[in-house]
Amino acid sequence: MKTNFKNIGSYFKKDQHIKRLIVMIIVWMLFIALTKFNKFYSLLNFQTMAAQFPEFGLMALGIMLCMITGGIDLSIVGIANMTAILNAFLLLALTSENGSLPPYAIPLVFVLAIVIGAAAGLFNGLLVSKVKIPAILATMGAGELFRGVCMALTNGNAVSKFSRTYSQLINNKIGGIFPVQLLIFIIMAVVIWFILSKTVFGTKIYMLGSNLKAAKYSGLKTDKLLIKTYMLSGICAGLGGMIMLANYNSARADYGSVYTLQCVLIVVLGGVNPLGGKGKISGVILAIILLRMLETGINRFPHISSYYISLIWGGVLILIMVLNYFSENKKFTIKNKAA
Repeated sequence: MKTNFKNIGSYFKKDQHIKRLIVMIIVWMLFIALTKFNKFYSLLNFQTMAAQFPEFGLMALGIMLCMITGGIDLSIVGIANMTAILNAFLLLALTSENGSLPPYAIPLVFVLAIVIGAAAGLFNGLLVSKVKIPAILATMGAGELFRGVCMALTNGNAVSKFSRTYSQLINNKIGGIFPVQLLIFIIMAVVIWFILSKTVFGTKIYMLGSNLKAAKYSGLKTDKLLIKTYMLSGICAGLGGMIMLANYNSARADYGSVYTLQCVLIVVLGGVNPLGGKGKISGVILAIILLRMLETGINRFPHISSYYISLIWGGVLILIMVLNYFSENKKFTIKNKAA
């Protein structure tokens, strides 16, 4: 037991991002406990938070993968909405007159979500790897393209009136306590953790982000790595879209418009280097928890307008990047002095 505690302690000391996030979570929880204890600390409130964050949490996991390679995916919301709209049309077609769905309908839409997300990610990956368009421009343009597809399919209207069976199932709670949305997020997070930590593919992603030229000279097939990474990001976005579809019980081209900024903030706050080669899923998950708790806590103060939340997120993103810059420069200076 002593050895385990020592290992955990040394892990926190080495990873300043994890340490910073834990401190911020504790400070915020103490502040809320002193100011809005009864409104925040309830089972219903924690269940609501656990059901709400998986949709943008899944998208953040996709951005994390791309950022580790030295790129980024700004098309996640477009992919999520396109996936949700296409599957909403399918659910609408499968809904019977009495409002029910056939047994195969829900597994089918999730399989299609994975296929649609992977196809959109493949498109992004080809633009970045083969056409050599910078990732920020390629995915921004692709995001607008996907949004345009959504607008063309729906004329800007919401797609709804399909069976509520899908929404009821995804919004259900296992044992009356554990949200199904959270289970979907955990499964995907475990898959990505396994890929990054236990597979050769994960090691190659980090190598690619650390030094692209060295990765090429070492014989890595960088184009294939990038394509696979953006396909994984697309799958994460597609699954996020399916949770959005359940939460809103409808699909629309402009849902989740603020999620892109939130997801980038989460990934950077979680310790992923925007230049690539560095980042852990544990930090990203802690950042997701922190931002969800911050937003929920802020909403408990009625005199603070919800319109200020985007302002706060933008300010926090800039602050974290500034802190990371000085932290990295400090490490570099210490290393040079030691040498």
